[in-house]
Amino acid sequence: MASQHDICIRGAGIVGRTLALLLARERFKVALVDSPSTPGVDVRAYSLNGEAMALLQDLRCWPDRPAVTPVHQMQIWGDHGGHLKFDAREQGVGELNWMVDVPVLQSLLAQAVQFQPQIEVVQAPVAVPLTVVCEGRASQTRTELGVHFEITHYEQHAVATRLQCERPHEGMARQWFGWSQAPGLTKPQAEVLALLPLGGEGGREVALVWSVHPLRAQALVDMPAQAFVDELAQACGQALGPMQLSADRSVWPLQLARAKGWTGPMPGVNKQSFALAGDAAHTLHPLAGQGLNVGLADVAELVKVIRAKEFWRPLHDLKLLRRYERARQTDVQAMGLVTDGLQRLFAQPGPVWQNLRNWGMRGFDRSGPLKHWMTQRAMGESANRPSAKNHS
Repeated sequence: MASQHDICIRGAGIVGRTLALLLARERFKVALVDSPSTPGVDVRAYSLNGEAMALLQDLRCWPDRPAVTPVHQMQIWGDHGGHLKFDAREQGVGELNWMVDVPVLQSLLAQAVQFQPQIEVVQAPVAVPLTVVCEGRASQTRTELGVHFEITHYEQHAVATRLQCERPHEGMARQWFGWSQAPGLTKPQAEVLALLPLGGEGGREVALVWSVHPLRAQALVDMPAQAFVDELAQACGQALGPMQLSADRSVWPLQLARAKGWTGPMPGVNKQSFALAGDAAHTLHPLAGQGLNVGLADVAELVKVIRAKEFWRPLHDLKLLRRYERARQTDVQAMGLVTDGLQRLFAQPGPVWQNLRNWGMRGFDRSGPLKHWMTQRAMGESANRPSAKNHS
């Protein structure tokens, strides 16, 4: 019996739901596989660029403030005097990017899915011409399809939580590259600490993402709350005054990964194909904050390719799907090279490397047109855009 659906999306996270809504708007009948969620409070916050914001606004799923916080400035400190500063005013824009509260965004997307008649939420996959896998980096479907996932494991875990601070964050994202002594090791290990603004303009809440050696990560998670806050205060130099934990601490391993093939035929089935998107296709180190931006760019490109297909070409056509794969792989590879290169550069010990990277940071900060071009790329567009104050 033929399926009543055109496309099945496996994974109902932010990427999967966004894709479902975009395809439903194109009048495709979508089956969205939603697995039971893991209990617990989600402490993540995502940095979204202009293209991601425009996409979610178009779906009317962009959160209201204070669930979205504009980032006007970003400052990065190296381990020996290196310093970088990015300022929205220097770029002629209202914001560099926006910090978005994950649970609020997920809730808005879930409500939109609920009221979209072209989408049916199902508990198990259905047979359709095209299956899109958006299950995240631990995708079981990707494994079942036999897609090789090339993984480079970093010797770092991310520790994440949220904190209330004495001083307002003033819309500034702060990041430090440094070194610490992990318990049980004789040599210092590289780490990256980021404090990201939350709670809207004038807010005093921040999201912490602290990338450290796995042994140090476990020690940080096991510490009493006050000892953890004291350790953090020392690492960031009391940048926002005294802090208090406002959420539990989460930890996960970091990796650079990419699927060898993003599209292909469903094994043993005729006229059915698959495509990967989001973390099921690739993962990056969080130091550049581009993970969800890249995933949303995947779904935007896939919908663009499907919209532009020849009327006679079916959804399972591999030539069609490889247009999507080719369009996205170059950008994803470039972003992976940037984040991996930065992580490895700051993980090199010794004064020669230390002097080189901090000299590079100071030079880039004064580079003018190069800095402007790189900032525009990170913001997701090549031209100036107006402030988002009128859109939220």
